Amino acid sequence: MEERKLLLGDEAVALGAIHAGLRGVYAYPGTPSTEITEYIQMYESRYAAGIHCSWSTNEKTAMEEALGMSYAGCRSMVCMKHVGMNVAADAFVNSAMTGVNGGLVVVAADDPSMHSSQNEQDSRFYGKFAMIPVLEPSTQQEAYDMMSYAFDLSENEKLPVLLRLTTRLAHSRSAVAADPDLYDYRPLEPARDPSSWVLLPANARRRNQALTSAQPRLEKLSSESPFSSLSVPESRRSALGIIACGTGYNYVMENGALSSGIPVLKIGQYPLPGDRIRELAGMCDRILVVEDGQPFIEEQVKGFVGADYEILGKLTGALPRTGELNPDTVARALGKTPEPVYATPRNLAARPPALCLGCGHRDVYIALNKVLASYPGARVFADIGCYTLGALPPFCAIDTCVDMGASVTMAKGAADAGIFPAVAVIGDSTFTHSGMTGLLDAVNDRSNITVVISDNLTTAMTGGQDSAGTNKFEAICIALGVEPEHVRVVVPLSRNMDDITAVIREEIDYQGVSVIIPRRECIQTAARKARSAGNDIKKTERK
Repeated sequence: MEERKLLLGDEAVALGAIHAGLRGVYAYPGTPSTEITEYIQMYESRYAAGIHCSWSTNEKTAMEEALGMSYAGCRSMVCMKHVGMNVAADAFVNSAMTGVNGGLVVVAADDPSMHSSQNEQDSRFYGKFAMIPVLEPSTQQEAYDMMSYAFDLSENEKLPVLLRLTTRLAHSRSAVAADPDLYDYRPLEPARDPSSWVLLPANARRRNQALTSAQPRLEKLSSESPFSSLSVPESRRSALGIIACGTGYNYVMENGALSSGIPVLKIGQYPLPGDRIRELAGMCDRILVVEDGQPFIEEQVKGFVGADYEILGKLTGALPRTGELNPDTVARALGKTPEPVYATPRNLAARPPALCLGCGHRDVYIALNKVLASYPGARVFADIGCYTLGALPPFCAIDTCVDMGASVTMAKGAADAGIFPAVAVIGDSTFTHSGMTGLLDAVNDRSNITVVISDNLTTAMTGGQDSAGTNKFEAICIALGVEPEHVRVVVPLSRNMDDITAVIREEIDYQGVSVIIPRRECIQTAARKARSAGNDIKKTERK
């Protein structure tokens, strides 16, 4: 029975997957993708439906776990933000070579404008690189509807399917018509053919030929996709045509393209439908490509319509090359002058993000700054997490932050080049995500570095998800070869400052690899637990 729900784009993806027969979701938290897995975790019938739902140590392990579930014949989903695709890339690309058994959907949430990210990379390039189908919804309803279609497509073509979201769709709400009774899915038998799943060169060459040969068929499926359409005004002939996808399509419609006599090709499935693009080009003198992210479509269109055909978009300056699109930028590309909605704000002071009051990371940076003032050549290599805010005033305590896990390895490389002291600051979740291998390198080379694992007992930056290494860090570091006497635990509180600074100084002066673990629960998760405990007491008292 159909029901209407007000859902985030992320939640629409999650519910669509559940209703399509999902048996397992694997993910590493990262904005703007986190709410997909959280919605499934909180889904009231998850256990009755037998849906496995867990946070993985990183995106690569998530991808491989989902591929294993697919091998077993069940529908699985992997969720990550766009930069997580870099971590999952090895398994992701090779999953196109093995193919799949049960349907496998990889959801990548891109972040144009870098609201909470290091770059604006566009995950559609990964789909093209792996030569697999890619879907891109324009609305929350499409995000829901695409999930059953994606799983069917995956099983029919025996390939993983990439679903690409952007922040604006992932984190906005809309009414979604959902039908939990629409789909009755039964898992498949486990895969039996090792010649597809064992990527020895002989098998891989055969699979590569099959994947390459499938491309014309995948392009035909894109042309026939229910999520792609060519809308043509009565006149059919126009000076300008538009190709639009994702949220960009909504902005085109908001600016009245069709009522202005402009034909619009909406693309919701890739590889690009060449026949639809050529059909549009035949009724227009030039084409404007409206897409959030990088000029993925724009760069390929020339191959369908010829080098002399005029294509407008990000590469020509018709639309901004960086940041998110919005109705105003699209209006300007259409030659319109957008009406200002709000007056320009005046006399408003900037409010940059800051570490929470009471956060243990604050005490870590205060202690580090005190100690390192005595070492003129000191460099602090930080990582991805709340503690990256140590780059800002009042701490100004870190010198680099590049990607997940880079703190340990960059500190090692700097120490190898003669930097002293070389200090790495990494969070608990990030350490298990991608810091452990760097620490092993440092141990094997007996590098002179000090690693600070700032442990707040959760994955705090993305909302307090479970951290894979909680209560295991001392054992992990010792198992990797750090000498037990140089794995030190401190409690980051101002009253302990003398002890903390003494430990930091001792470990910096030690010639080798040392690890300091400042451990105190995230102030936000501690507050939530306290409120929950208080509510439980009140409920008990009322009973």
